[in-house]
Amino acid sequence: MTDYIVRAIAAGGQIRAFAATTKELCETARSKHNMSPIATVALGRLLTGGAMMGTMMKNDKDIVTITIKCDGPIKSMTVTSDCKGRVKGCVGEPQVMLPLKNGKLDVAGALGLGVLSVIKDIGMREPYVGDTILVTSEIGDDLTYYFANSEQVPSSVGLGVRMNKDNTVADAGGFIIQLMPDATEQTIDRLEKKIKEISSVTEMLEDGMTPEQILGLILNDFGLEILDKTPTEFYCNCSKERVTKALISVGKQEMRNIVADGKPIDVNCHFCNTSYHFELDELQDILLNM
Repeated sequence: MTDYIVRAIAAGGQIRAFAATTKELCETARSKHNMSPIATVALGRLLTGGAMMGTMMKNDKDIVTITIKCDGPIKSMTVTSDCKGRVKGCVGEPQVMLPLKNGKLDVAGALGLGVLSVIKDIGMREPYVGDTILVTSEIGDDLTYYFANSEQVPSSVGLGVRMNKDNTVADAGGFIIQLMPDATEQTIDRLEKKIKEISSVTEMLEDGMTPEQILGLILNDFGLEILDKTPTEFYCNCSKERVTKALISVGKQEMRNIVADGKPIDVNCHFCNTSYHFELDELQDILLNM
């Protein structure tokens, strides 16, 4: 199991926690979208957070989608995940480049000001939607703020992606630690103090720490109990059939215009960049069946 997510509890159930290693899925995303280092780090952080949030869902068909719309040069990011640790995502401008800030990739500068939205489709008539502003545009802090303000769950989210000199992903991972409603003031105070003492996720990853070790560093003093381990991967469920449905959704007039051009077309999935080819006779069949 290369990439995986660990789920745990501590303090007799007063704390629940998740930690992940996501190097391979972040590298897959980088490769599929041909992303710059700063776009890779930004999307990698959101993919890692999204993958862990997906495993919080209860049912196989439940889906969580996280979107960021911002005024920075990256423009937007979207990540979708499920309870099985499968996650996919894309950025508005995958080739964005910025000067280093204090010797580090300037993720906050790439995003700028914006809004983070979480949409949970859990089989109800209407999906749950929670919107919050970007408080630091570093993504981990923004998800922390989302949990506290939209779900009223005090949380700490740490995310990190470290790049190699050849612009491939060296390490990626993160954690989400949450206080349950029955958490005592003593537990809350101790946990807040402990979290302030830890180093950044990027430093933990550079030291070779596993998800279990990351949670152990933070929660061993609270009686950490590892519950399970779930594989996680970059996974897109696109297919030619799904793309055909997307073409149908553009409407008859637009399809008439496409057919009138008399040329085959290629349609790319924006999540995984897979290209689907449609010959003219296939386009004509789609139009006839609309």
